[in-house]
Amino acid sequence: MKTAVFSARRYDKTMLTRANATAGHELLFLEDRLTPASAALAAGCEAVCVFVNDTVDAAVLATLAAQGTRLVATRSTGYNQIDAAAAERLGIAVVRVTDYSPYSVAEFAVGLLLAVNRKIARASVRTREGNFDLDGLMGFDLHGKTVGVIGTGKIGTIFARIMTGFGCTVLGYDRYPSTAFEALGGRYVPVDELLARSDVVSLHCPLTDETRHIVNAGSLARSKRGSVLVNTSRGGLVDTEAATEALKTGQLGGLAIDVYEQEAALFFQDLSSTIICDDVIQRLVSFPNVIVTGHQAFFTEEAIGQIMQTTIDSISAFERGEALVNRIPPA
Repeated sequence: MKTAVFSARRYDKTMLTRANATAGHELLFLEDRLTPASAALAAGCEAVCVFVNDTVDAAVLATLAAQGTRLVATRSTGYNQIDAAAAERLGIAVVRVTDYSPYSVAEFAVGLLLAVNRKIARASVRTREGNFDLDGLMGFDLHGKTVGVIGTGKIGTIFARIMTGFGCTVLGYDRYPSTAFEALGGRYVPVDELLARSDVVSLHCPLTDETRHIVNAGSLARSKRGSVLVNTSRGGLVDTEAATEALKTGQLGGLAIDVYEQEAALFFQDLSSTIICDDVIQRLVSFPNVIVTGHQAFFTEEAIGQIMQTTIDSISAFERGEALVNRIPPA
């Protein structure tokens, strides 16, 4: 089946081609993000394959439908970039990757926490310049600290398990409690209590209308002073302006993010030779107690391999007229 693959990078081409070796779909790789302007590039393609920062709203879907597209496959678990209701009205099926290595994101969240707490990035830059002074590099032991986990699905629970290995007390908040989280010794509390008691808060929930800006000026004011915030889920969970103000006052002691609410115009491209006009991200990276990475938490061989194989399997199932186990919304 002819499929336009938007936001395709070298690793997408390599690993999606590998997964497609026996399926035999015709893959058209496009480096462009899917937008109203670029949707025409998918003309004649029965399927389009998208990523987290592509625009798949009602207008784009209408263009795709008029051009003959009948399937949208996102190379991600989250699908907040897709207007699923509009797709259903237009007769376009939407599939996602419901399961891939949750260890990739959980382990990266731990890495971000260690890096921002122990000033690892700053220390590395210093030693490269011959500066071996320790002044300004002091962190704190994770052992004995309280870690709050907002969102205790597979990734959040694995993150919690790692934190218990450090000797942390783990608190959780989720609309749907997990027995696996509780089996680790994790205890569910109201979100305000979690914020007030936690030395570290890590976000592992999807972006919905309910969770958008779950971290905001009010919640930050109710947080334990000097706590560290980690976000490897979706940028829109954090009101970045509010987080910046909390960093300036010391209410927020550290911030480690792999996602950013305005990341679509920045991430997954090399802008090192250009002027970045996003003042918010520029201000964030100027803080010594902030680490920003470019949405790479999922980026392991195991996770990418599973994402690409699931995507190809979904396209093949659609071509054969089979039930789509990863369909959005459920069939």
